[in-house]
Amino acid sequence: MGADHPIRLTSTDDLQRSRLTVFFRLLLALPHLIWLVLWAVAAFFVAIANWFATLLGRQSPDSLHEFLSRFARYETHVTAYISLTANPWPPFLGKPNSYPVDVEFAPPAPQNRWKTGFRIILGIPAFLVGGALTGGSGSGGGRSGYGGGTGLLWASAFLGWWAALFTGRMPRQLRDANLYCLRYGAQTGGYVLLLTERYPDADPEVPPTPEALPPHPVGLSVSDELRRSRLTVFFRLLLAIPHFIWLTLWGIVAFFVAVIAWFATLFSGRNPAALHNFLARFVRYGTHVFAYTLLIGNPFPGFVGAEGSYPIDVRIDPPERQNRWKTGFRIILVIPAAILSGTIGALIFVAGFLGWFTGLFVARMPRDLRQAGAYGLRYHSQVNAYALLLTERYPDATPRISE
Repeated sequence: MGADHPIRLTSTDDLQRSRLTVFFRLLLALPHLIWLVLWAVAAFFVAIANWFATLLGRQSPDSLHEFLSRFARYETHVTAYISLTANPWPPFLGKPNSYPVDVEFAPPAPQNRWKTGFRIILGIPAFLVGGALTGGSGSGGGRSGYGGGTGLLWASAFLGWWAALFTGRMPRQLRDANLYCLRYGAQTGGYVLLLTERYPDADPEVPPTPEALPPHPVGLSVSDELRRSRLTVFFRLLLAIPHFIWLTLWGIVAFFVAVIAWFATLFSGRNPAALHNFLARFVRYGTHVFAYTLLIGNPFPGFVGAEGSYPIDVRIDPPERQNRWKTGFRIILVIPAAILSGTIGALIFVAGFLGWFTGLFVARMPRDLRQAGAYGLRYHSQVNAYALLLTERYPDATPRISE
C-alpha cells in the first residue's frame, strides 16, 4: 500500500483562506516562481551528477539527496500555495515541516543499477498519470511548467479560487483532490530525481486522503479481482463496440426522458419513480461500459444496467424531494462539476491505456491504476446523476472510491 511509500505527503491545512491573498495569489507567487526556475537549473545539473553517482555507487550520496529533496519539497510548497491547497506564503528553502502541506523523504537507500540507468524511460507511465493529475506542473523532477496542460490540480484550483474569494474557505473536496495530485507529483519527482526507486502510487485512497467519504445518494462499489484475460484485453475496444452502439441509442432516449424529468421535478419537487429508475439504469450501464472498456473491470457487462450485475457497480438511492430553484438552474449549476469531470476523465483514460499494456503482458490490472480509474468513474457517475436529476446532492471530488 502507498502509506509506506518512501515519499509521503502530509497536510495540516485548516481550509481557511485570506480573500486578499487569494485574489492576488499569482502576483504574490512571482518571487517564488523566479526562485524556483533558478533552483531548477541547478537541480538539473545536480540530478545528472546524482544519476552517475547512484549508477556507480548504487545509492544517492547524502549531500545530493538532501539538495534534491529540498528542491522537490520546495516545488511542492510553491505548487500548494499557487493552487490554494494551503494558505500561508511559503519559505524559500524547502525545509522539512516548514509548510502546512509538506513532503517527507526517506533517507537514501540502495537502488538497482538497471532501474537507475533507465530511470527516465521507466518514468514515462508516471509522467502520463502526472499529466492527467497536475497538467505537467508541480513536483515533477524539475519540470516547473506552470503553463502546461490543465490537469485535475489546476481545474480544482480554478474552482477553489472562486469559492475562496467569496467564502474565505477552500472547499474540502477540492483541497483533498489537490493533495492527491501533489502527492503523486512529489513521488514522481522523487522517482525521476533518484530519491527513491519505489514507483509513484496512483491509488487515491492513501494518506492524507480522508479515511471515508460522507454518505452520498450515488456511490460506487468495487469487487473486481484485478485478474485480466490477455485475449479479451487485446480485443477490448472491438468487444466493446456493441455496448457503445447500444449506449448511444439509449443516450438519445435518455436525453428526452431527462427533459420530461426536468419539467416533472420542477413542478412536483420530485423526479417520478419510473423516470428516475430509467435514468438510473442508464447511468449505471454507462459506468459498466466504461469500466469494461478501460479495464477497470474484467467481465463483459450486461446490456440493461441492472444493479449488482457488475463488479464495478453504481448505487443510486430512490427518488428524493428536490429544491425547485436547484432543479430550474441545474444545467448551470452542473458546470463546475463538469469541468472537474473532464479533467478526471483524462485520469480514467490514462489508467485504462497503461492498464492495457500491463494486462496484456502480466494478465493483471495494477491495483493503483484500477483504484484511480474507479475514483474517476465514481465522480463521473455522480456528475451524470446530478445532471439527470437523480439527486440534488452535488458531486463529491474527494479522492476516495467507497464510503
